[in-house]
Amino acid sequence: MEIGIQFYTLRDYCKNLDDFAQTLKKVADIGYKNVQISGVCEYEPEWLKENLDRNGLKCVVTHTPPAQLKEDVAKVCRNHDIINCDYVGLGFHDFSISREGLTYKDFYNEYVDIIKAVKANGKYFMHHNHAKEFIKFDGKNVIEHLVEDFAPDELGIILDTFWVQAAGGDPAAWIEKLAGRLPVIHLKDYAFSDTFKNFEDNIAVVGEGNINFDRVFKAAENSGVKYMMVEQDDCHGEDPFDCIKKSYDYLKSCGF
Repeated sequence: MEIGIQFYTLRDYCKNLDDFAQTLKKVADIGYKNVQISGVCEYEPEWLKENLDRNGLKCVVTHTPPAQLKEDVAKVCRNHDIINCDYVGLGFHDFSISREGLTYKDFYNEYVDIIKAVKANGKYFMHHNHAKEFIKFDGKNVIEHLVEDFAPDELGIILDTFWVQAAGGDPAAWIEKLAGRLPVIHLKDYAFSDTFKNFEDNIAVVGEGNINFDRVFKAAENSGVKYMMVEQDDCHGEDPFDCIKKSYDYLKSCGF
């Protein structure tokens, strides 16, 4: 397995192409080799390919804006071809049991053709979970419905260790349960804050929280995970580059 960095962590440093280019260099200087592109400014895929190559980086997955997927999914896949990226990721869906437009049925109807088109264009659709994927209806939670309704070669899951924990689940157990659909997972730690107001308040540097990463790593290795991407949505006033360096150092100390 290889480690990498989710660029949503560094989104405030990627608001224009010059800053984005500098951030790619800083990430490479820390030692990361793999990236997930998400939450950054607009860019042309040729520009990104050039800057990835310049810094010895590989984009292994994206979070692609829903509007782009709905407008021209074939173009999205062609752009992924340019950057040599196989995985087309959806970053978020605000699932609800009853709110119009946000139910699981709504999601299915909205994305079923897109998911199949991604496969037809030679890519793999990857859904990134938050806590709401663990809402239950008809005796099962959303993530269970997803894997029942889509074949393993149609839909993968970017399992996020923090959000599984926040939803009351066991990250390692879910990695085992979703084996075969997890080429990429997100490593995000959970450290309870005494000023807790939102779940994001508990997001921590990998290795500084309460998630049992020894079990996560073992489960990931046994379940076919290829890439483990560090993500820290909120750095709580710390420099994000310092945070991702600490996560990197922890993972290197674990042998990655």
